Amino acid sequence: MSELGIVEDTLFISMIGRIYASEHCQKILYDEKALSLKENLPIGLMEREMKGQSEYTLLASASRSVNMDRVLRDFLKRKPNGVVAQLGCGLETTFYRCDNGITCWYGVDLPNVIEYRKSLMPESEREKYIAGDAFDSAWLKQVRDEAPDAPILITASGLFYYFEEDKVLALMRMLQNNGAIEIVFGTVNKSGMIMMRKQYMKQVGHEDAAMFFYVDSAEELAAKIGSDVNVLAEGKYYSHIDKSGIKFSTKLTMIGSDLMKMVKMIHLELHYYSGK
Repeated sequence: MSELGIVEDTLFISMIGRIYASEHCQKILYDEKALSLKENLPIGLMEREMKGQSEYTLLASASRSVNMDRVLRDFLKRKPNGVVAQLGCGLETTFYRCDNGITCWYGVDLPNVIEYRKSLMPESEREKYIAGDAFDSAWLKQVRDEAPDAPILITASGLFYYFEEDKVLALMRMLQNNGAIEIVFGTVNKSGMIMMRKQYMKQVGHEDAAMFFYVDSAEELAAKIGSDVNVLAEGKYYSHIDKSGIKFSTKLTMIGSDLMKMVKMIHLELHYYSGK
């Protein structure tokens, strides 16, 4: 595979977290596909990536997947004729956990990441990969050319952290006026971003990956994007996580994070009709 850049290299963080949860905390997440890929990852990767990590940092990534799965499954129930587009898809295995047997999925990432993804998870009949920049409109044009009227759920699991707010807002505005579109993503507030920069990224071995984007209020973010934006959810990150069987220190950190709204999932409707 082509050499990964600093940001692309973080694609292994969530995979390691899902494997750890599947092996040690199955009440939180069991990801059969991630487990099946463990032996195909670069030699020594698991040991390097897990070195210095706490149970909390490992389960934080798995918890994000749990939250994403919950939103995705709800969307697929509401909009079985919809389309899912995963921005910064990396090594996400969401398709294998949530696919309903009907929906068409798109995975968007940079060419070197897509090349590597294909070597581990070749495209299926209803999962298409698009090599390109998530912030460019080319992928959206392809999706709309192939599914002109379908409602779209866009996921940007851990993508936005690494980009300036103006770039994220430009993407959101690009998505508007392109039919019925929802977007869900993980984020932090300002305090959470300070913690991410000082501690989390160092513990996961990626302190060289600069981080910028945070959201203190989903309503304020919606106002910055412009009109016709509806906040569907601004959820606490760990409220849906089964905390039985994990360390007390991990539980305490999760509870504290939720109380301070440090880490959260935001779900927006970008082409909102009030019905009036």
